[in-house]
Amino acid sequence: MTTIDARAARSGNQDDTLLSRYRSDFPILEQRSSDGRPLIYLDHAATSQKPRQVLNALEHYYACDNANVHRGAHQLSARATEDFEAARSTAARFVGAATAREIVFTRNASEAINLVARSWGDANLREGDEVLLTVMEHHSNLVPWQLLAQRTGCQLRHVGLTEDGRLDLDDFRAKLSDRTRLVSLVHVSNTLGCCNPLAEVIPAAHQVGALVLVDACQSLAHQPINVADLDADFLVGSSHKLCGPTGMGFLWAREALLEAMPPFLGGGEMIQDVFLDRSTWADLPHKFEAGTPAIGEAVGMGAALRYLEDIGLRAIQSWEAQLTRHLFARLESIDGVRILGPTPDQQPERGALATFLVEGVHANDIAALMDASGICIRSGHHCCQPLHRLYGVSASARASLSFITTIEEIDRFSEELASTVDFLKAHS
Repeated sequence: MTTIDARAARSGNQDDTLLSRYRSDFPILEQRSSDGRPLIYLDHAATSQKPRQVLNALEHYYACDNANVHRGAHQLSARATEDFEAARSTAARFVGAATAREIVFTRNASEAINLVARSWGDANLREGDEVLLTVMEHHSNLVPWQLLAQRTGCQLRHVGLTEDGRLDLDDFRAKLSDRTRLVSLVHVSNTLGCCNPLAEVIPAAHQVGALVLVDACQSLAHQPINVADLDADFLVGSSHKLCGPTGMGFLWAREALLEAMPPFLGGGEMIQDVFLDRSTWADLPHKFEAGTPAIGEAVGMGAALRYLEDIGLRAIQSWEAQLTRHLFARLESIDGVRILGPTPDQQPERGALATFLVEGVHANDIAALMDASGICIRSGHHCCQPLHRLYGVSASARASLSFITTIEEIDRFSEELASTVDFLKAHS
């Protein structure tokens, strides 16, 4: 039983426990808007807020242990190295990796995908090979493969969507072939909110000899993920979407794959021996971590992952599913609002967000007026321009939730949105 489950059993209400115990950990939520009402943050899909436990870990590192890692015999370096590598072990445990050697620290998930494209891709793909993507991908899972195609001559193919905004499995199967060398796709779409059926995608890809990369940025903080159960080959995550600091992410990959891949960047730390005319590489995972790493950020991410583990990912997933159903019900009651992606009834495991359009009203105008009311939502193309073009729009608005979101916040948001829509339509 997780910590949160045990507390819930004593209190009799798991959801109330989530709110009362953990919401107070986030100091940014103590702010008030210009009209004196509490600030409402509904942009967790863009970046998560940070609990005091993470802020304290960052402060402690810089105040007490600030030193470079792996390179010093003194006590500060030893403590910094211990905490840095402990964060790697925490990340390995968090995703169910077989060993911490399978966790490569990067600046973010974008760099992790670029690492795979530059290292594995350059070494293995040639003209005639294919990389299979989807039209719902974040730019970070499109552009690196476009660059790879320019370098190697490999071809990119893209799986389409069903009418309700989910991955079209029939199209996936039609485009998967013996020429497919890699399938790279998002686990949960940051725009549609759909949860892609990895249990069907990954075995099918492996059957034709393709590897699978999973962009788990929108799922790692919201549901339990175990890479052994997924049977994926690569998985990427980003600290700042996991209640951790910005400038930090990681790549998980099977150890045998990492052993065979050449280094991504050259410099200090990633070497074993350096001569004037040649070098040899350090053991995993340091072969891929050139230069001084983001030590404080790694320590902060480790604290964030332990914090989420203490709450329990299943408890988070359960509560956020209730919040998402309530969000959809409120949005569907507003005249003129169209929500992209599957509803919770169509896909109960979908992500805790709602991306929506209002006929005749630009998403940026909606977000600006909501901000004037102290409610933070996202507007724009959410780094998914091809997806927006598919829907024939340039931008959309998005409200994204977290376990620290309340029913009352969703109610206030929906009431303000209804008022905003009426105002904008009246003045259009």
